[in-house]
Amino acid sequence: MSYSRELSLPDPWVRYHGAHLLMQATEDCRAHGLCGAALSSTPPNTDAGDQGLMTIADEKSKLRKVALATRRDAHGKAGKGAGEVLADRFLAAKEIILPEPGAVLAGYWPVGSEIDTRPLMRRLHGAGYALALPVVEGDGNPLIFRRWRPGDALVPGGHGTHAPKPEAERSIPGVVLVPLLAFDARGGRLGRGGGHYDRTLEGLRREGDVLVLGMAYAAQRVASAPQDGFDQKLDWIVTEDGVIRGRS
Repeated sequence: MSYSRELSLPDPWVRYHGAHLLMQATEDCRAHGLCGAALSSTPPNTDAGDQGLMTIADEKSKLRKVALATRRDAHGKAGKGAGEVLADRFLAAKEIILPEPGAVLAGYWPVGSEIDTRPLMRRLHGAGYALALPVVEGDGNPLIFRRWRPGDALVPGGHGTHAPKPEAERSIPGVVLVPLLAFDARGGRLGRGGGHYDRTLEGLRREGDVLVLGMAYAAQRVASAPQDGFDQKLDWIVTEDGVIRGRS
């Protein structure tokens, strides 16, 4: 199994993470009534260029810009065969990451530079797996999933995606393939920022077991993806280089 290189971040990234750790320590000690005078208030700006301490949302926004450029570069270098290579890596590890056919597997129709899962979905369909695709039902709502088979007609699904027709059967998946901008080795994921997958996965996990598999180029790996209490972690990450175990 091979591991990808980590994304190089600009030098100010280190300063921002240090600031965030200080802010987190301040919040923790306040919660337990242990703060002294030195931590009793939010630290002032120390550098006008830093614009004060960054929030997790700021960190995510900054990383998204870098990660999107990295993904586009990886997509261009990988060429049209990347989806088939991803399928090969996935299926080589299928016995350890994927249950036997039975549960519905939700894929996605790639947008822009997202790694292509269509070759994988076609091969899983041929192996007897039932498939579904996500449907966006407005901002702020979780995704729903409708059954799909290779060759079925699709309609615009929101945010540049394609989705099954409204009359297609609605399904609750037991396995979800998730696109992303960046991931880390602990299963942390950075998405586009709409929160659709996080809301969806939180609901699915609350109701039962669901296996969440991040689909990415190896170059999208970072040392640490900024996370908050809303973010849902990946069980596994599959890239053109191999398979990485995420959350334990």
